[in-house]
Amino acid sequence: MKIIVTSIFVQDQDKALEFYSEKLGFVKKHDVPMGKFRWITLVSPEDHDGTELLLEPNEHPAAKEYQKKILAEGIPATM
Repeated sequence: MKIIVTSIFVQDQDKALEFYSEKLGFVKKHDVPMGKFRWITLVSPEDHDGTELLLEPNEHPAAKEYQKKILAEGIPATM
């Protein structure tokens, strides 16, 4: 079994892309316009065919509520 894509909810796709690529060293694999957002995936520089991180816009109400509650509890989360 292999995980192909996993989502990371982000507030701002451009800022997240900058952080994950410039600070953490991931490499952009896909950047496809999709309405007001984009399908942006990143991969490890050591494994271009490995698991892709999808920078998914945090637009779903349940995701926003989860993020607020987890951060209010002082639990660090990458969203």
